[in-house]
Amino acid sequence: MRGLRLLGAAAVLAFLAVAFTPLADTLAHRLVEPAALGPADAIIVLGAGLGADGGLSDQSLGRFVHGVRLYRRGLAPVLVFTGGPQARGRPEAEVRAALARELGVPATDIIVVAAARTTREEALRVKDDLGARGVSRILLVTGGSHMERARALFRRAGFAVQAAPLTEAATSPEDRLDLMRRVLQEVVARAYYRLAGWL
Repeated sequence: MRGLRLLGAAAVLAFLAVAFTPLADTLAHRLVEPAALGPADAIIVLGAGLGADGGLSDQSLGRFVHGVRLYRRGLAPVLVFTGGPQARGRPEAEVRAALARELGVPATDIIVVAAARTTREEALRVKDDLGARGVSRILLVTGGSHMERARALFRRAGFAVQAAPLTEAATSPEDRLDLMRRVLQEVVARAYYRLAGWL
């Protein structure tokens, strides 16, 4: 009984620490090293999923906006959107591409990579699609906690990668809990990818 009480108390303390302190933000920021950005051949905006209504999730929309801003700054002539098929409706990459066209990005500057479901598949599919175009230097857009694994995979695919992470700021207890979930998910994913020999 005493062990269960201690475990319960530890769980409550951990919950309070994550929800009401900057712990999640601190851990998320330690997972990525910011760097100055320079010109590239393409901007790759990694997928983050769609909402239940078929629209972009908050994470996906944030990455999309960040990628379009980099494109508008003239850092690369091509925007590549990834995001695989969903249970129903259009793939995330196609939803993003349609939105980018509505915002004035020329269709000729947009490439859709909609078949990949994992970060590793995204790196390999993007390499297949862009290799023939002579693209070697990329700006990689994803969440800050996801960046190190994504950057390693795209480097392994043969790209010179500049990290352009989306800042993941948590301002409420719900946001902090969600951010901590993503950080822990990323730690597990890195361990799995290393065991599989992909990193």
